Amino acid sequence: MSVRQKPIKIGLVVCRFNELVTRRLAEGAQALLKRRGIKHEQIVEVEVPGAFEAPLAAQWLVDTHKVDGVVVLGAVVRGSTSHYDYVCSTASSGLMTVQLNRSLPIGFGILTCDTMEQALDRAGGKAGNKGAETAETVLEMIEIRNGLTGVGGNE
Repeated sequence: MSVRQKPIKIGLVVCRFNELVTRRLAEGAQALLKRRGIKHEQIVEVEVPGAFEAPLAAQWLVDTHKVDGVVVLGAVVRGSTSHYDYVCSTASSGLMTVQLNRSLPIGFGILTCDTMEQALDRAGGKAGNKGAETAETVLEMIEIRNGLTGVGGNE
């Protein structure tokens, strides 16, 4: 008996802080998902104020929309205070907690850069688009999980 795979559903969390960067990351992720055959209606996108709020939004997407994975995109640019360190650390550990507790891939596409120029370079500039790379990673992890379990789609 073969198991029929359901179409996958992807969550997309986009942080508004540093929107010039995060919009470009989101465009890169959406373009990659489209190239990989993910239709617009298979993507649930939510905007949050910043990286600090991203883990909770990712968890809500998993719990309420039964997504198969979440792509989280943001940009934190170092300033002259220690705020950068707290936000980066909290966001990364929060996303890892959601990933492990929900047993679903959560893509860490939050740029942690020293300058806005570095962030723009990673949002479609000379360093590529890390939004697209994060989306690709989430899709790969979904494929790995489906290969291990023999089932498609978040039940």
